[in-house]
Amino acid sequence: MGSVSELKFTIQQIPHSGVVRQSWSSSVLSSFSALMSSVPLVFRLQPDMELLCNGPGTCVPLCATGLLLGVLGLKRVLIIYVESICRVETLSLSGKILYYFSDCLFVQWASLKDKYPKAIYLGRLV
Repeated sequence: MGSVSELKFTIQQIPHSGVVRQSWSSSVLSSFSALMSSVPLVFRLQPDMELLCNGPGTCVPLCATGLLLGVLGLKRVLIIYVESICRVETLSLSGKILYYFSDCLFVQWASLKDKYPKAIYLGRLV
């Protein structure tokens, strides 16, 4: 791996999929908006890997789009999800969804590894 000055990265903003205490009906619309922003972004950038941290709902549309690249045979995107350190007893909604679709799902509490055997526990990461 090269030096930090050799790394190439892009920072983009997409709409939030939802906020705390948002109604279910409005979260569907905001999630759709995030998905519609994610599709052209991921198709244009075609990342080698998506690293997603701390469980925001916005990562689910990005991952879905990354999976779509693979389904269409355009590019295999490795999906790594790091669950929030705040999630001690259960996975977040994003974590519960991505548990089935991610290549690696890291949890930061041993109790979550016991409940979700596919998860990887390495201790505190964030």
